[in-house]
Amino acid sequence: MRWRRGLFAVILLATTAVAVPVQAHPPRPHPGGHGSARYDLTRHERAVLAAVARDTWRFFADDVDPTTHLPLDNLGPGDARGGYTSAANVGVYLWSVVAARDLRLISSRQAEQRVSATLRTVARLQRSHGFLYQWYDTSSGQVISKQDGVDCAAQPRPAQNNCFFLSAVDNGWYASGLVVARQALPGVHRLASRLLADMDFSIFYDAGPQTDCVANTGGQQYGGYYVGQGPAGYHNSALYSDPRIAMYLGLGLRQLPGDVWWRSWRTQPPARCAGDPTDAEQGQPAQGHYAVVRDPQTHRPFRVWEGHYVYPGTSTRFLPTFAGGMFEALMANEVVPETTWGARSFGLADRRTVAVQIRYATHELGFPVWGLSPSSTADDSGGYAAYGVGGQRFPAGSRLAQCPTCPTETTVTPHASFLALDVAPHRAVANIGRLRSLYPDSYARDGGFYDAVDPRTGAVGHRRLVLDQSMIMAALDNALNRGAMQRHFAADPVARLPRAYLRAETLSL
Repeated sequence: MRWRRGLFAVILLATTAVAVPVQAHPPRPHPGGHGSARYDLTRHERAVLAAVARDTWRFFADDVDPTTHLPLDNLGPGDARGGYTSAANVGVYLWSVVAARDLRLISSRQAEQRVSATLRTVARLQRSHGFLYQWYDTSSGQVISKQDGVDCAAQPRPAQNNCFFLSAVDNGWYASGLVVARQALPGVHRLASRLLADMDFSIFYDAGPQTDCVANTGGQQYGGYYVGQGPAGYHNSALYSDPRIAMYLGLGLRQLPGDVWWRSWRTQPPARCAGDPTDAEQGQPAQGHYAVVRDPQTHRPFRVWEGHYVYPGTSTRFLPTFAGGMFEALMANEVVPETTWGARSFGLADRRTVAVQIRYATHELGFPVWGLSPSSTADDSGGYAAYGVGGQRFPAGSRLAQCPTCPTETTVTPHASFLALDVAPHRAVANIGRLRSLYPDSYARDGGFYDAVDPRTGAVGHRRLVLDQSMIMAALDNALNRGAMQRHFAADPVARLPRAYLRAETLSL
């Protein structure tokens, strides 16, 4: 299926009490902002998280190339260094610098210097339609294929490979970093805005005919674009997965029509035409109802399948991600305030995701900790896998992910607990404490948590990814500073339409 291929394109991409940092530069409040109930952490919980923030920030001292100021993809055991980067890595690194400033780990001047140095390099990188290519060498800034380290300047043209690929989701994260940076750091506003203005998300839009057939993809978002050739041959059909960040930004920049939101799937709709995918190709049979929703911009009516899954043996309804990973569900909420703007839609889905993750990991898998999400492997091989809650302990037809065969259910990653801070803060802090207590080798003060733990064996992968450490930094900024990262985004004009679409949706949960 085209939507299955889209996931793999995305994937191939003891507590110490200290004084709690005080927010040095509070973001501007945003109308309809964030209630304090989500951040009612105890003094001890705040101290625990503040210590993690301080230690995690140390990772970035080694992760950024001193010449190009680009973030490295990862740091491994010993001297292992992933000397390549991506659009997503650049975007979330900008989150981390802003979070460090908000948490008083660095000054505003230091933050602006860091971000300016990175963006000056980015402005010189080879780009297309304003977007970054799939991989760059962090020492030279050259576009590379990553798998073999080949300099793409030597590759024949055209070709459908990483040398020419622009990822919709990765560039969505990149754009979100620019939005956050220009709102949080006035000194980089002009450069960040210029880079953002270069982008054209319309290249990822399928403007083909739209019909009621499930197999019809007109109006959906392509997973990427091959420079000089055209859109990639698959779509990001599953809306409740990480590619929605590109939809938020494309809508916010008014480069995508509302069709991309309403034509994407909450769950796979019931088959209507010959050739449509069947229930056998997803985790659970179609459950839900059709609703007619009017687009916030055009007021055009759309007939939307508001589907859901049900956790077996319970009445709990939830919205599945494509492959059951927590960052698919919750990463966008670190910048786009889904839990407040989408209390009846994706904010509610975010809460249900955490409940499903906790129950499945602790009840069905019998793990003492929870949090399955794509991460490094729990060894020192340097591997990466699509960990997630797929419901493989349940019979066919009652699985928990839209792609029931995609996830691997063996490994827990710390970043997942931090993503849950917004919707289940006390349970998330408790899980973070258990990770450190039960698996002490999973944490070190020179960079915070390592990326992966196998709860069955206690094995740890001694590798840290800039993507995952940045998710932790953004989550800590929100938890300790009452939604600071979200408020930076919410203050930007780009946020207006994402807010409208989240409010227009009512899921069948």
